Amino acid sequence: MSTFVAASARGRSAIALIVAGVLWGTGGLSGNLLAAKAHLHPLPVAAYRLLLGGACTVLFVWATGRLRRVVWTKAVIRRLLVAGALLGQFQACYFLSVSLTSVSIATMITIGSVPVFATLFTTIRDRRLPGTTTLVATAAAIAGLALLTWAPVEGGWELLGGVAFALLAGAGFATLPLATGKPVDGLDSFCTTAFGLLVGGLALAPAALWIGMALPLRLDVLAVALYFGLVPTGIAYAAYFLALRTAHPVLVALATLLEPLTAVVLSVILFHDQLGVAGWCGAGLLVTALAVSYTR
Repeated sequence: MSTFVAASARGRSAIALIVAGVLWGTGGLSGNLLAAKAHLHPLPVAAYRLLLGGACTVLFVWATGRLRRVVWTKAVIRRLLVAGALLGQFQACYFLSVSLTSVSIATMITIGSVPVFATLFTTIRDRRLPGTTTLVATAAAIAGLALLTWAPVEGGWELLGGVAFALLAGAGFATLPLATGKPVDGLDSFCTTAFGLLVGGLALAPAALWIGMALPLRLDVLAVALYFGLVPTGIAYAAYFLALRTAHPVLVALATLLEPLTAVVLSVILFHDQLGVAGWCGAGLLVTALAVSYTR
């Protein structure tokens, strides 16, 4: 009986992780659609994702009783401020990259560069070279990033700027687990993410308000905004953290891989993004590198 319950729990975790990965992959697309429909700058788009997504996840934390476990010490507040700053930087740079390149290229470069930066940061911190497998995966990721950058027919300063912002986003996201990895009494990882999203949105709000973040009161715009904040952020993170308790590490890696794959496939179908042969080869190298990195 216990074996059946454990297998059933693993099955539910697998489904939840797949759902989380696919939903994450729609974040860039829905944000890009919101920017187009409401004529928004990338910073307000990032602020909306963090504010709406953060509000949804904090409500989920409250509804599941996790909020009672949070102990509001100075260490907890510092951790949430750090998480919020890094999440705000990550989302702002990501949507700036989307505005200058495309959803597919921005997502692949951002997510694909994360293990490269993580390897670099941990090598510097530990003062020890990584293993051979990690070095090969990192080299494959760098080659994939180079091919993706070379893939677009139209380049110029916009492409270079978009790639730079995507790399900054990847560096910020890679820094997040290093900066928040040490446990803090009275705060778990889900609460860190939930309140970090909200803090990041509040940090971006002054600049977003100054630029202009008013939404037209049209049903299609409000529906996209609601989806943007609720589904690829709130629901996706809730599914991910609930599944982590019983999930196999390989399935966790699969969820991470599904985000860029979903973004690329939907971008090609819906927005007619063209990666070209070099771009698809680069995407393949990045997916392989991500699979090796996250599985290990």
